[in-house]
Amino acid sequence: MDQDWEDRVTALWDRFDDYAETEEDEARFRADVDALVAELPEGSPLGPFEQACAWDSTGRSDLAVPLYREALGLGLADVSPYKARRTKIQLASSLRNIGQAAEGVKLLEAELDAPSDELDDPVRATLALCLSSLGRDREALSLALGALAPHLPRYQRSMANYARLLVEPGEQPGA
Repeated sequence: MDQDWEDRVTALWDRFDDYAETEEDEARFRADVDALVAELPEGSPLGPFEQACAWDSTGRSDLAVPLYREALGLGLADVSPYKARRTKIQLASSLRNIGQAAEGVKLLEAELDAPSDELDDPVRATLALCLSSLGRDREALSLALGALAPHLPRYQRSMANYARLLVEPGEQPGA
């Protein structure tokens, strides 16, 4: 779609917190998203992506999941690789919310090998939540610490080693 449409979508999301957390206001927000989606050409993967985000953000992960899948199936990665990666993160989170964390893990483990970008930490954070939901807390903590370590003012090397040792026990970390 054109930049004007993208700008209007961004502006709507910037106002998301202005909508109260009532069913009526959440429905109004989703209707505002639907109105923008109606401007898209038929078959655009941006439509189900934005609608999934709206359902997800208003607490309906169950309704977001099929829309995320539809967006990916319609070729969102060809239109916006960045939004496709966001979709995978959000889909994994929604799957976790509806009791399908194992599918979320599978989806995000593949993203660990994707080209690095600003979404690397959200991938790891969401994957950690999915792993924890499956009772794999050591792996989850390892991912979270590994993602956090580069952002620390000191102790990056130690924390990265501790993170690694959570899943590879038996060695001593270097300080």
